[in-house]
Amino acid sequence: MPTTPNFLWGAASSAHQVEGNNTNSDWWWLENQPKSAMERSGRAVDSYHRYPEDMRLLADAGLNSYRFGLEWARIEPAPGEFDRAALAHYRRMIDTAVDLGLTPVVTLQHFTHPLWFVQEGGWLEGKGVDRFARYVEQTATILQDVPWVCTINEPNILTLSTRMVDRFVSGQATSMTVTSENNMVLPTPDPTIGAVLAKAHAAAQDIIHTRTDARTGWTVACQALTPAAGSEARFAEVKHVWEDFYLEQSRGDDFVGVQAYTSQTVDADGIVPHPTHPDNTLTGWAYRPDALGIAVRNAAEVTDGTPIIVTENGIATQDDERRVRYTSEALRALFAAVDDGIDVRGYLHWSALDNYEWGHWGPTFGLIAVDRTTFTRTPKPSLGWLGKVARDGYPKDGITAA
Repeated sequence: MPTTPNFLWGAASSAHQVEGNNTNSDWWWLENQPKSAMERSGRAVDSYHRYPEDMRLLADAGLNSYRFGLEWARIEPAPGEFDRAALAHYRRMIDTAVDLGLTPVVTLQHFTHPLWFVQEGGWLEGKGVDRFARYVEQTATILQDVPWVCTINEPNILTLSTRMVDRFVSGQATSMTVTSENNMVLPTPDPTIGAVLAKAHAAAQDIIHTRTDARTGWTVACQALTPAAGSEARFAEVKHVWEDFYLEQSRGDDFVGVQAYTSQTVDADGIVPHPTHPDNTLTGWAYRPDALGIAVRNAAEVTDGTPIIVTENGIATQDDERRVRYTSEALRALFAAVDDGIDVRGYLHWSALDNYEWGHWGPTFGLIAVDRTTFTRTPKPSLGWLGKVARDGYPKDGITAA
């Protein structure tokens, strides 16, 4: 079906994954620990300096939106000390997007924290929500004309970080994405931290609504879980802990961000690991483009109809024709849900660029390739394909050729 003129067609990034030299963050510290098995982000893809080129490539292709993040560790490098130059930098990013015809979708917190925040106890110390709110108050000074603000990215995955640190440092894991070489099942989201993040989300929304006209929501990592025969009760329990609790917090929000890549089964023992298969992606995930439709339908049901923006969806592959096939099938499932009355306001592909994937550089999700030595950007055919879909609207019979 053709989309409305205001439908967001775009791509997404996060600050730490693309900017480079995020030296005041907890992730930078973690990457550079002597026992860490993680690859370093280093200069990443130098988007801190090259964002105008990145945005222009998206706009020239025909996309009308770009989701990007503000880096808390740059804006507040020490407790209560705010870097006006960093705020001015992100304001220039907003202005550049608008000048290029890209609707900015701004994320306030995307996994990383200032190192001092973690050293002082992080979210569970008792002052985490207040410290986050203090940061949001500063960001509100540059967001006055931003139409969409994501408060926290994937809070259900963010809760895992405290459990994952030991695995990273010991070398048992190298990233927050599951790789084909290390097909582990992530630990269950921590409900105690989840409850704190829900309070932080609400506090951030109050600040943004008071000081700007932006519509706010948070983004949820939707697992597109399905029950094994006879495991419906266990399925409902697992689904609530993994995502439905976070979707419930979005009831009444301006929107909820749905982020989906693959699907997994839940049996009596819980989530079933992805079995080894030739079709698995570079993250070891099953090839399941239908996951997006499953996730969107579940989000609409659990939130009681909160408007949805697909804030992430994509595939880790070096085969760009496969990226187009996956995305076409995912969009077919998405717009089947739209035809059934689900309120979807946009589709933002993950990711704009091949970038740092939380511990290693192997998985390539991007619509744009980057030479990490020269930082030369090379648009892939998938970028032009998605731009054409954005210009023409997505037809019911899909598009399968770049």
